Amino acid sequence: MPAHNNKVCHLSSVHPVHDTRIFHKECKTLLSAGYDVTLIVQHDGDKEIEGIKIKEIKKPLNRKERMLKTSKQLYKRALECNANIYHFHDPELIPIGLRLKQKGKKVIYDVHEDVPRQILAKHWIPGFLRTSISWAVERIENYAAHRFDYIVTATPYIRDRFLKVNKRTIDVNNFPILTELYTPNVDWDSKEKSVCYVGGIGGARGIQEMVEAIGMTDCTLLLAGKFTLSAERETAASKDGWHQVVELGHINRNDVRKVLSRSMAGLVLFHPGPNHTNAQPNKMFEYMSASIPIITSNFPLWRKIVEGNNCGICVNPLDAGKIAKAINWITSNPEKARRMGENGRKAVEKKYNWEREGSKLTQLYGRLLS
Repeated sequence: MPAHNNKVCHLSSVHPVHDTRIFHKECKTLLSAGYDVTLIVQHDGDKEIEGIKIKEIKKPLNRKERMLKTSKQLYKRALECNANIYHFHDPELIPIGLRLKQKGKKVIYDVHEDVPRQILAKHWIPGFLRTSISWAVERIENYAAHRFDYIVTATPYIRDRFLKVNKRTIDVNNFPILTELYTPNVDWDSKEKSVCYVGGIGGARGIQEMVEAIGMTDCTLLLAGKFTLSAERETAASKDGWHQVVELGHINRNDVRKVLSRSMAGLVLFHPGPNHTNAQPNKMFEYMSASIPIITSNFPLWRKIVEGNNCGICVNPLDAGKIAKAINWITSNPEKARRMGENGRKAVEKKYNWEREGSKLTQLYGRLLS
């Protein structure tokens, strides 16, 4: 176990203080392993939360101010921390990571998304600029990644990309904590005739098809999360199926657990796209951890996980009729659906869990400090 003077500092200019991956998984895991953990994020005032030291940076007025003023403030606070290891989570903090390297610090870049491919789908970037911006960002990332002590990625797909520029790259998958969303001994006979979706809500994530599909069933869609665009909500609300949607808004993790325990299946119906087909959505594994079957897009990677573990149904995410058919099958075959859910839970217990991934992280830190 490391000595308590082994300070580590996590940095984010974008994520909230209680971000699941950063705070609840990585920081808590490092704290329990004996590290002195500081997290610098947007927050009102410095305080300690569950043993983790939270250092404030002011909330910016807009994206431009975040890129300029917030980053400067974050760098200043990082130096005040004087940590042994700095672990940052946003691509816009690459310049800060490089400056900390120049100061002789050990620096880890945590890559949550395949950012160059993600840019290709950013609605706020003019379409004619996306390809050139994606190209530039990839080259900046590759240049910087070669200079950092370690690259931590959220998926094997992103890992394989960075291994080409830095052999000190490891995937620490964003799999669920075994006990967080699991309600043991749920009586399937008491479940509602409902399916759920939890997370960011938008067209590329299949909201329109989900609403159309639920309208072809006699089920309810429990919808938890925020719409990325108000226009997307207006379009969804205009569909016939909307009266079968229970809109829950953003909910806390305990309420997520309750929603999953009420549901007969979880939906992950992202549209095909460069940042989706090779992704590993957290919600897919969280549904599995809650012992409910999943209805997912029929991407090859997802099909391998779902059909390989017999824990759900893969469909064309652009076909509302096929989605409705899958929902109807689940609700009409509760015993088979229950067994699918149990299969998903077993797969999470065996492989897709944070406890296993967290040990990779602590071993990595041990190597850096040895």
